[in-house]
Amino acid sequence: MDVAVGPQPSFFSRERSIAAPGFNRWLVPPAALAIHLCIGMAYGFSVFWLPLSRVVGGAAPKECPADMGLFSTLVATDCDWKISMLGWTFTLFFVLLGSSAAIFGHWLETAGPRKAGLAAAFCWCGGLLISALGVYLHQIWMLWLGSGVIGGVGLGLGYISPVSTLIKWFPDRRGLATGLAIMGFGGGAMIGAPLADRLMGYFATPTSPGVWQTFVALAGIYFLFMVSGALGYRVPPDGWSPQGFAPPAPAANAMVTHRHVHLDVAWKTPQFWLLWGVLCLNVSAGIGVLGMASPMLQEVFGGKLIGLDIGYDSLTADQKKQIAAIAAGFTGLLSLCNIGGRIGWASASDKFGRKATYAIFFVLGLVLYAAVPFAAKGGVVFLFVLLFAVIITMYGGGFSTIPAYLADIFGTHYVGAIHGRLLTAWSTAGVLGPVLVNYIREYQLSIGVPREAAYNQTMYVLAGLLLFGLVCNLLVRPVAEKYYMTDEEVAAAKKTTVAAVREEEKEPHADFEDYIEDALEPADAPVAAVRLRALPNGFSPVLLLAWAAVGVPLAWGVSITLLKALALFH
Repeated sequence: MDVAVGPQPSFFSRERSIAAPGFNRWLVPPAALAIHLCIGMAYGFSVFWLPLSRVVGGAAPKECPADMGLFSTLVATDCDWKISMLGWTFTLFFVLLGSSAAIFGHWLETAGPRKAGLAAAFCWCGGLLISALGVYLHQIWMLWLGSGVIGGVGLGLGYISPVSTLIKWFPDRRGLATGLAIMGFGGGAMIGAPLADRLMGYFATPTSPGVWQTFVALAGIYFLFMVSGALGYRVPPDGWSPQGFAPPAPAANAMVTHRHVHLDVAWKTPQFWLLWGVLCLNVSAGIGVLGMASPMLQEVFGGKLIGLDIGYDSLTADQKKQIAAIAAGFTGLLSLCNIGGRIGWASASDKFGRKATYAIFFVLGLVLYAAVPFAAKGGVVFLFVLLFAVIITMYGGGFSTIPAYLADIFGTHYVGAIHGRLLTAWSTAGVLGPVLVNYIREYQLSIGVPREAAYNQTMYVLAGLLLFGLVCNLLVRPVAEKYYMTDEEVAAAKKTTVAAVREEEKEPHADFEDYIEDALEPADAPVAAVRLRALPNGFSPVLLLAWAAVGVPLAWGVSITLLKALALFH
């Protein structure tokens, strides 16, 4: 009897990315890192601002006429762009990251990480090419459209593309898995910024700073890595679990659910908005400090950084250059703490629990922010640096711990989409944090407060943000029964049977031989009878190459940043 064969799903579909027997789950984190290390260059875009502000006038930038209108400024080719105008690209990055993650999160869950990763590659790298054309034609609106808007959409898609997949591959190490990937976003600038600096030096001519050529080169390099990462994504079969893994009984940890909340329901729960506040307040405090790290160290300690007992305003131009180099080391050190915190705290949350980890962030952070003015008043540079080093580890840890927190509370089926919507908290924090730090500083200076004391009130305000964040975190409780999907709804969403869903929730499986045996069952066997098992995790040359492809560039970036950070202690 002839058997009708339906159309095969496309190569880029979620169905075609389901892992085959023998797939090693440790191949997924380097695939995610390949994408995150590329889009993480968004943090390092400031390396282009100074060269782009001197395209027309060279060493002496040519300012646009004061009476020139906004539209005329956007299309002017005979005067230089202000750094404040270029900075809007950075703002667009994170506004579009949060909004695109929220909009496309649900699509990602159905389309799969492979298709989302490829879309991210085309948006991010295509945006760089449009920006290159904008720089070549000297049209700043093309820079905003290319990197800011289209590239920002790529940031959102690339950022959330691996989250759901990693959580499903690592139910035993959710924090570690998401920490490994999101660490890449924090470390991307450590590779991209020095690489861009060297490329600009290579392409520069007497009439061009080499920026548009650098954009084209980066687009090609990043496209290769991002496409490789996207094609490397695999999703586990429904019902799969790691070898030897036995999830805790619901009663053992009430904060970790084995059920699922639908995306359209999750954002209506109090838990979603409490976690939104948790992320927003944690990020607002940290991002405000990161944006002002260099001037803050210089203004607070002034000549003490080079052994002179004088304030910042009394320094000569050469002395200010010396302390600026030291402050650059401080910024580099904070970057290392940022990526270290993303992997360290996320891994620790697997042991402590997500709620307890965030409680540490808020309680310890509150104490450290409140202690900063005393370290500054005492002139103790080492203590000041140490306080902020720890603070920034918790800033980074907040990003990498939140996906696992969401999976604990809402289940894993829609966690990528829920995470996408929660990232609007990041967009809000990206405005709130810097505004608070910058405007409080300006106000303090306007009323005559000395530069070295201008940040004291800011630290107390940021400590207050963390207090509110602590309250939000303490109020998080398990989701009420009415919000969970029924077995019938889960079966419909997964395109399987109710019996299979109940079997999956009832018993984890971890025997590879049984996986192979079941995989060989007839195609018309009942879905409930196919008990999916663990896949092996052995070493292979492919695994080594995958990790080397992302590990070597990351080690190079870390070494450069570490050398800059050492200047802080000379």
